[in-house]
Amino acid sequence: MPVRYGASWRAQTLVTLLLAAACSKPAAAPPKAQALHFDEALWKPPLEADIPNDSLGKSIKRGLYLMRFTPESLPKYVTSGLRCTSCHQVDGLKASAAPLTGAAARFPKYMPRSGAVIALADRVNYCFTRSLAGHAIPTGSREMVDILAYITFISKDVPVGAHIAGTDGLISMKDTLVGDTLRGRTKFEATCVVCHQKDGSGNGPIPPLWGNRSYSIGASMAREERAASFIWHNMPQTAPGTLTPQEAFDLSAYINSHARPDSPGKEGDWPTGGAPPDVPYATKGHQPHRPPATLIPRPVEGSLVPNPPSVLTGSDKK
Repeated sequence: MPVRYGASWRAQTLVTLLLAAACSKPAAAPPKAQALHFDEALWKPPLEADIPNDSLGKSIKRGLYLMRFTPESLPKYVTSGLRCTSCHQVDGLKASAAPLTGAAARFPKYMPRSGAVIALADRVNYCFTRSLAGHAIPTGSREMVDILAYITFISKDVPVGAHIAGTDGLISMKDTLVGDTLRGRTKFEATCVVCHQKDGSGNGPIPPLWGNRSYSIGASMAREERAASFIWHNMPQTAPGTLTPQEAFDLSAYINSHARPDSPGKEGDWPTGGAPPDVPYATKGHQPHRPPATLIPRPVEGSLVPNPPSVLTGSDKK
């Protein structure tokens, strides 16, 4: 006999078929992520007045004061007469003076001079060991945490990967000129001695430009083009922008012709080659450019920041 099904069974079957059809439809695609838009022209770094009044704010403020009063606050790690703000002017905010704004969003990054991917703490220690001719700060120390807290604070809202002022450090000079030390001396004695003294020894917070208490040969400022950029964009402080590019190169050549502290391990810089032509010491495939005399060698212990393992292997290193 044929099997007869009631209306109730047919209704249940219809519901089952509809549910199966619904489940077989492809899932809706998730909404596309909106790309972050960062307009540097509209962005302003936070200032000292914006530091919050809480535990984090206290760390940020300590970091700022360590930058302003580096040799006074950290005599164990700084043996020169320079401070962080000697180069990173206006508390690291000045666009023409190696600004630190956005630095927290740029690290870790590959650094050709090191031939390795380095962390922001390592980059800070390169400043201490090279530009300040001092010693590395322990990466987990209160001092390092405070400095990183300040750098992170002035990097607020800068997205990772954004190319803003300071991404490449000092602004590259449009033309690479040949500096003349004799012209540089004449210009130095006419323009710079008021602050830096005739012997380049500086005066109080005014940094010494050569000698035992100046930056080391391994500092970026020991390269003529780098120093010329800083000079042309920022000096003299009473009338920045009044020098010609040639005068900036002449001053750079004269200043960097003087003896300064050595930089332990400098021969290992640019381990894969490709050192800029104005590096004043020998590296792989590079002959020194106008090398100055170096003063009593500094001990390696504490003065050298060990590189992380290189990202290059095998034939890449050749």
